[in-house]
Parts: sequence; C-alpha cells; structure tokens
Amino acid sequence: MDTLSDVLRAVRLSGAVFFDVDASAPWVAEAPPGSQIVNRIFAGAEHLMSYHVMTRGTCWASLPGEAPVQLHPGDVIVFPHGDPHVMASGPGMRGTPDLELYQRRNGAARPFTLTMGPERRDPVHLVCGFLGCDARPFNPLLSALPRLLHQPARADGVLAEFVRMAVAESTQPRVGSETMLGRLSELLFIDVVRHHIESLPEDRTTWLSGLRDPHVGRALAVLHASPARAWTIESLARESGLSRSAFAERFVSFAGLPPMQYLASWRMQLAAHQLLDSRRSIGDIAATVGYDSEAAFSRAFRKIVGVPPGAWRKTRSTT
Repeated sequence: MDTLSDVLRAVRLSGAVFFDVDASAPWVAEAPPGSQIVNRIFAGAEHLMSYHVMTRGTCWASLPGEAPVQLHPGDVIVFPHGDPHVMASGPGMRGTPDLELYQRRNGAARPFTLTMGPERRDPVHLVCGFLGCDARPFNPLLSALPRLLHQPARADGVLAEFVRMAVAESTQPRVGSETMLGRLSELLFIDVVRHHIESLPEDRTTWLSGLRDPHVGRALAVLHASPARAWTIESLARESGLSRSAFAERFVSFAGLPPMQYLASWRMQLAAHQLLDSRRSIGDIAATVGYDSEAAFSRAFRKIVGVPPGAWRKTRSTT
C-alpha cells in the first residue's frame, strides 16, 4: 500500500490554479488566512493550502515573523497550513489582504488574470493557486509538514511540466484548462511533498520520515492496506520485524500516537470520507472500517470527532 497516496485520497485533496499574475516592481500582495477564504474556493473543503510558482523573474515570499525566501524562475513555494503570507518585489514589504479577489467572477473560468505595479515591458510572472483538503477527523500529513515548503526549480519531473503548461495555458487558454491545471496542482503538491521527504535528515522523526523507516513504514503500509482488520500491537510488531515494546516505542516516535490510537483515528477519517462522499448507511460504513456494530462505531466516532456520525454528516453536508 502506498501510504501517502492513501492519505491524500482519504482527505479529499483537490487543486485549483486561481491567479495568473504579471507584476512590476514595486508590488506587494498579502494573502489572508486560508480559513477566511476556503469556502470561496472549494465548496465543502475544510482546509486550504496556498502555492505559488515563479515562471519569470524573481520575487520574495514570506511568513510574518520569518525570514523571507527569494523565488527564481521555476521555483515553487507552498504554505501547507494556510498561514497568511506575503508575495512581493522586495523583502520586508507588507500589504492589505483583499478578500474580494477570491470570489469567482460572474462564472468566469479560472485562473483570473491580475496585473500589479507600474506598467513595464517585462513584468515578473507568477501562477498562484490553492489545494483544499480535510483536516479532521485525522490528517497525519498536515501535522508533519512545515509552515513553508520551498522547492527550487528542476529541469525534469512534474514541477517543470507544470511550469511549462501553466505558461502555455495563461497565454493560450483552451477548453478544459481549468480542470487540467487543477489536477496538475495536485500532482505539483505531491511532487513537492515527495522531495521534502527525500530531503529530511536521517534523524528526523515525523510521520513523513516514518514512511521511509523500514519498520514503521512497513507497519503503516499494512495498516493502511487493511484498516478493518483486527490489528493488535503484537500483529503489527510482527509485520514491522520488531519486538512489541520496541515497535510501540518506535511507532510513537514517528507517528506521534500509539499504534492502536493511530488506527482508530485513521478509521474515523475513512468513515468521514465515506459519510461525505457516498449515501451508504452508517451501519455499512461501520463494517467497512472494522466495527461489528453501528452502535460501537458511533461511540468511537463521537469519542474522536465530538459528535455522532449522522450529525456530523448532516452538518458538513450543509456547509
């Protein structure tokens, strides 16, 4: 089982290219917190991540209170936690967020074109977009990501192809370009996350570094492959190739949760996905995530999520 792919499916990752920007110095754009605009961009999404791709020229990206990062052509920067941030022609600049920019304009197709700063012949060019996903009941990926991911340009791979296609679509948009760029946004994010995993120090202990650990990675893979199985710490330890005590300690150090608590939380995420994306009965969903009765599942769901599954489905379906 590809654990990362399984998580991305269950948290309902979706992408969109929103702005196609030409900007000449001096210019500054300050983005609001993702929580303020998520429902304007992705109906039904709970969490918003922002990303920006530099296709021509250079600019600076920063989180308030953090050192700014200079972007060069082909670079991508992602703000996984939806933090307010600044994109500008120079470091240290600040602006005022404009929430009206994030409204779909009379049914117009995205990305929307923006021009910033004085008129000049060779402005810098950025492609800016968003990724929506669920944060609750359980998204182990989000908690393992830093506030900022900066991926320098590469000559091959998804990132380079995204830059080429983003430039082409911005100058000569075609039928279906909005959907294509949305899917490419998702691939772009996955590519950035994969390179982040590969760059993690050997001594780093997070859920992401656990994916590449031979023991914890194996346990996560079998757990995600068969979440309804009646797993025990002993059976997972055998799969990982460690003793019970060594496995339990190692799993917590990477995943941040004991194995059985992780399994229970992951089952609730799978159930939440099915509650929102299907009309299956609560009893049927309970069985698919490993519960013998609807009552036992409802108790477990309420303990972790805070409300019964039926009430949660009704509330989230109307947001």
